[in-house]
Amino acid sequence: MSDTVRVFVNGRGLDAPAGGVAIDAVSVHSPSDAAAVADGSLVITDSRGLPVASDTPLFNGALFRLVQNRARDTADPAAQFDA
Repeated sequence: MSDTVRVFVNGRGLDAPAGGVAIDAVSVHSPSDAAAVADGSLVITDSRGLPVASDTPLFNGALFRLVQNRARDTADPAAQFDA
């Protein structure tokens, strides 16, 4: 078994630690981006743009994208809805 898995972060192929989690892949991609995920200014998403937890297990071929964490637009009536 290999010590790494091939994953993609923002379209860049990386070798991340086998048995690692999404934040580990982000750390390989960019330590500063990993810090931004930790402080909440970036969010990890899957290939469809859906948010994933930082502790999502890695697997060969995993695709992650990093996006800005935006505050809700409170001027938008739809943002007033409390789920």
